[in-house]
Parts: sequence; C-alpha cells; structure tokens
Amino acid sequence: MTSSSPQPVVSLPLPTVGRAKPPADLPAPAADGTRALVDRYGRQARDLRVSLTDRCNLRCTYCMPAEGLEWMPTEQTLSDEETIRLIRIGVGKLGIRQVRFTGGEPLLRKSLEKIIAATKQLRTDQGRSPSTALTTNGLGLEKRTGALAAAGLDRINISLDTIDRERYAALTRRDRLDHVLQAIAAADAAGLHPIKINAVVMPGVNEEDIVPLADYAVHHGAQLRFIEQMPLGPREQWRREDMVTAEDILTRLRTHFSMEPAREPRGSAPAALWEVSAPDGTRGTLGIIASVTHPFCGDCDRTRLTTDGAIRNCLFGNSETPLRDLLRSGASDEDIMEAWAGEMWTKKPGHGIDDEGFLQPDRPMSAIGG
Repeated sequence: MTSSSPQPVVSLPLPTVGRAKPPADLPAPAADGTRALVDRYGRQARDLRVSLTDRCNLRCTYCMPAEGLEWMPTEQTLSDEETIRLIRIGVGKLGIRQVRFTGGEPLLRKSLEKIIAATKQLRTDQGRSPSTALTTNGLGLEKRTGALAAAGLDRINISLDTIDRERYAALTRRDRLDHVLQAIAAADAAGLHPIKINAVVMPGVNEEDIVPLADYAVHHGAQLRFIEQMPLGPREQWRREDMVTAEDILTRLRTHFSMEPAREPRGSAPAALWEVSAPDGTRGTLGIIASVTHPFCGDCDRTRLTTDGAIRNCLFGNSETPLRDLLRSGASDEDIMEAWAGEMWTKKPGHGIDDEGFLQPDRPMSAIGG
C-alpha cells in the first residue's frame, strides 16, 4: 500500500567532531578522586557497554560461521566480582551513567540478574542509579523477564532481522522465530519499555522485510531501528559498494508509511528517529542507525568493556587496553582509572570506515560487544 500524501525527502543528520585540543597529559583526577573519560576532541564517555560473554546460541550469517567461533576459555574471562568492580569504578569514579549488557548473547551468563542488581545499587555523579539496558537475541528471554525487571533492568533491545520464518531460519541457522516473538510479548508484559528491535539490513537477503518488520513493530508498540550492515562479521561478506544504505531503507519505508523526523533532539543516540503513521492510522517511531553512510562519531559517548576485560574506545577500532591483568595483580582503583582514561584519551575523531587504510577489527563482533 502506498501513502496517499507526497513524502518529503528527509536526509539523516551528520554529527561533527569538535575541534582537536592541543596535546596534553591526561586530565588530572578531581579532588574527590574521580576522573572523566574524555578524549582530545572534547567527547566524554557516559555510556558503558559491557560484554558478558563471547558465546552465542545463534549462528547469524553476517556475524559468524555455521560452526561457531573459538570461544574464550573461562579463565580468560572476567568473573562476576571482577565485572562488578569495573562497573563500580566506571559509575562511581569515571562518570558513567548508562550501562548496557551485551555479548555474544548475554542471557547465556547465568549470573546476569546478579550483575544487573549490583549495577543498579550504584550511584552516578548525578546521585542516581545508572540506567540499565540489555541487548539480546531473545532466546530464553520469556522465562527471565520477571527476574530481570526485579533486578533493575530498565529497557531492552531485541535483535530480529525478519519475521519470515524461512528467512529467519536461513539467517540465524536456527528455527527459533516463535521464541523471539514470545520474548517481545514477555518483555512488554514485564514493563521493559521502550522495547527496541534491532534489524540489520543486508543486500539480497532481507531487503523485502523492511516494510513488514516496520509494520509489525509499529502495531506492537515497539521501536524498530534498522542498522546498516557494518564490517564486523566474516571479512568476505561486507562490501561498501553493495550495502543497503539508510537512504535505501527510507525509500522503501516511504512506500507504506507517512514519515516525519522526530522532534526531540537526537543527542548522542546512535539512531536517527522518524515519527511514522501506517495506512490504518497506527502511529509509531522508527529509527535508522547509519554507522557507515552517516557516522555519528562526533556525538559518540560510548566506552566498551570486553568479556576478557579489555577497554575499547571504538567499536570499529583496534586499540584496546587490558584491565584484567591489572585486576588480578592487585592494582588499585586509581591504577585502573588511569588505564581506562588513557585508552579513551587516544580515541580517534572518527571510525575511518571510508579511509583507504581502514582495517576491520581483529575481534569479531561477538567478542567486542554491541
């Protein structure tokens, strides 16, 4: 069905990176011992992404091979106590205000609720508990939504690239679509709002799912965010010239929805949002994360902790600082703060995907965390 009113052409915003500051030593800690996670371009990390495992129970074609990957040995990964200590330092000493738990698949971490509860007991520099979020494929979520909500989980993102059963099974190499749909319903019943659905759009794979997915999300009160495919999976499967761009996605959406840019400022959020109306009048919000064609590096406020205890300052970079060995050698909180802040200070102005010398990260996505 085509919208009867003409659709205006709307371009995605292009955040810019602030002017570089003169080279200097790391900012000194404040009088109370805290230290900001700032870089040379004036950005401050407030959002911590914590990968709780590199393992996953799906085998999505754009993420890993059918046989899976070589998982990290347990002794190399952070324990619950080590993970909680680093989150405590991040929130209490480094200005973190949001903590998102990722993987791999974070629901495979049996102690997930324990870690969320410990995080929620902390206090940010604003005197509040940090906001908590979870990014998951949804498998097994319907059995844990109550416990997760009780532990203090505020909101949830569920990955779903198609609502066609055959394409879902082909994409994930698992016939589990019904479980994901049940997870979305369970999250709604548990009050984990807003529910966001993440969909990676791939050429010749699920382009025809753009409108059906969006229609499903709008009619179920979820916010769907389409994601441009990024160079983070098998190296031979990503070509810049073949990808489905944000503009391609918008063109398809406009065949079905009336769309207007969201009125609220985007801020540091990765998704550009649109208020949409379906042909039957149902209204909702859709988003596009255009990391490749419209990078938002200038507004990035994220810092990433891998499951083996490394701090990374960029999803697409190869720079990281290991904290695990510091933890296990008896390092003080100040030692850890200095190492963490040092990694963030070296953050580049942008991810450089379009640079001629761009190198795909050494780690696969499941070993970095979303």
